[in-house]
Amino acid sequence: MKLIIGNKNYSSWSLRPWLLLHAFDLPFSEQLIPLYRRDTLEQLARHTPCGKVPVLIDNDLIVWDSMAICEYVSERYLDNRGWPSSVNARAEARAASAEMHSGFPAVRSEMPMDCMARKTVSLSRQAEKEVSRINDLWSSLRAKYQTDGDGLCGPFGIADCMFAPIALRFRTYGISVSDASATYLNYLLNHPGICAWVEEASKEKFEVHAR
Repeated sequence: MKLIIGNKNYSSWSLRPWLLLHAFDLPFSEQLIPLYRRDTLEQLARHTPCGKVPVLIDNDLIVWDSMAICEYVSERYLDNRGWPSSVNARAEARAASAEMHSGFPAVRSEMPMDCMARKTVSLSRQAEKEVSRINDLWSSLRAKYQTDGDGLCGPFGIADCMFAPIALRFRTYGISVSDASATYLNYLLNHPGICAWVEEASKEKFEVHAR
């Protein structure tokens, strides 16, 4: 497998499938296409018509979109271990992942991922509501599934990959959460895969000062 990604410092969507592949020790190569450059779209067009990262190339199959890639990897290579084994936990993990995939636009806009930065931000009321929702979601799911593992709904899986960029955003912008959510936040930030991603992000030379 080959995963096409953007800059590790900035590309939240690239992190998600990369983290799944890394966490389950699946063999893959990666190709980084720098974002926010004049030739970015031209380079991406060589791999995918959608013009976005990430893209997974597996022999003659091309899969785009973070969630689709994670689902494919789980089904094809992990015997569906990307999701919890329990029907209820699996349903809630999928619901939380889908909410993350399609929601929280103010958080995305007002707190863009910037792994190496430490910033303060004045959030809009909508962004504050979204942060509160994430906090409530983390707290409730960890309370329900904490005996099954350290991930959001038990063992580490796709749901944790989906929320990994949020953990990095919260650290970058100093966002406070409840004690229950803080335990999960620290779990994500100290996960070996995320630590490896951040370490590699720290070596990137390309910076974006205004986006």
